[in-house]
Amino acid sequence: MFSKYLTAAALAASVAAIPASRVTADAGDFVAGALIGGIVGHAVTKNNQKKKRVYRSGIPSTHEGRQIQSSLNYFGFNAGRVDGQLGRQSRNAVAAYQAYMGYPATGQLTPFEQDLLITSHNRAQAGGYQTTQLIASNPEGTRGLLKTYRAEMAGQAVPQQQAPVIVAAPQPAPVTTVVTPAPSVVAPAPAPVAVVAAAPDAEASSAALPNFFQSGAPEASLASHCNTVSLLTSTNGYTTAASMTDPTAALNEQFCLARTYAIARSEELISQVNGLTPQQVAAQCDGFGPVVQPYVASLSQKSRDVLNKEVSDFVISTGTTPQQLAGTAKICLGVGYRTDNMNVALGSGLILYALGETVYGELMGHHLALGFGTQKNLTHAGPWYQAGLAATDAGADAVFVPGQPERAEILRKASMQVTAAAPSQAGVLPVFSVTE
Repeated sequence: MFSKYLTAAALAASVAAIPASRVTADAGDFVAGALIGGIVGHAVTKNNQKKKRVYRSGIPSTHEGRQIQSSLNYFGFNAGRVDGQLGRQSRNAVAAYQAYMGYPATGQLTPFEQDLLITSHNRAQAGGYQTTQLIASNPEGTRGLLKTYRAEMAGQAVPQQQAPVIVAAPQPAPVTTVVTPAPSVVAPAPAPVAVVAAAPDAEASSAALPNFFQSGAPEASLASHCNTVSLLTSTNGYTTAASMTDPTAALNEQFCLARTYAIARSEELISQVNGLTPQQVAAQCDGFGPVVQPYVASLSQKSRDVLNKEVSDFVISTGTTPQQLAGTAKICLGVGYRTDNMNVALGSGLILYALGETVYGELMGHHLALGFGTQKNLTHAGPWYQAGLAATDAGADAVFVPGQPERAEILRKASMQVTAAAPSQAGVLPVFSVTE
């Protein structure tokens, strides 16, 4: 398979794991080096060492500098550690921000550019669920907030987004106008002709009709599903543990929130990949899909422990460092969710779990409980949920919605109620006593 999928093989070589320990890969020590053969990761480590020696010397630390660095990091422009010292890495991040917004990439902020950056950061932080919705619906993710907020300042964001929808809908009207005069004068006359012409044309027209379901029903779109969930929660609010009456609805909410955070984390890491555009990174993640497809296909058929052993054996055989592999998997996890490629998303989640980051077991539980990217299997969903919750109980970092303290309680209550409803597997096959 590796020789057949050349791009996928290069990425698959980055998929190594040591399941015995939890692996972390943050912006400080990982820059998705596995995507380009580990060279970038090595270079970044050296750059970070240089940064520690240089930036503390003659550059003053200021509160304004910390605001700028925090804002740049939030929107995915890597300014490094937030220390208030605007050195080379911070200037490079400023230049990247300026280029993204269409300003001259000087590395020095104008007063307007600085005000837009910091104000947008503060607004996003205070926006809560509304910010989450905007990120999920924007194809450019977290960075897209900058352009959205700038457009809103000019009073043009909502009209630009809604205009195409409003203009497209009335276009069928001319057809109605043409049909309306037909019955008054001409309707009776064509009737006999229509009967004669219908026979030969019927076969031709039926043959010309496209068939969008030749391979069966289309797979459900998680992106569309989460858009619907967002509309419901914007109207009714999020479910709490105390107010929960529909555990499936609660799991849907938490699944879509986890998806949004996975996409945001992916974009943050992609911004640190040197030499590759986001489109090129996404293309490599797409090539990763066929490599992990056999494991994804087994998700609803094999127990958690059996499947995890198989994935662990696979990733160990590739020989890549756990740090590079974990970051690569987090990049492709978000890419998979953003592009609605469930093979890529689920495969990345399985690899992160095999690396010891068992908090990601929650994702496999969601996919199995709700039937996205895999066949629905409530019996198998339970152990995955339990593993994710056990990691949280043991003090694992909250990778999804860290600002929601009761999230673990919501997941525990909802998953227990949903998986408890799973039909018993006993007695499915008939057992006969045969006497001779």
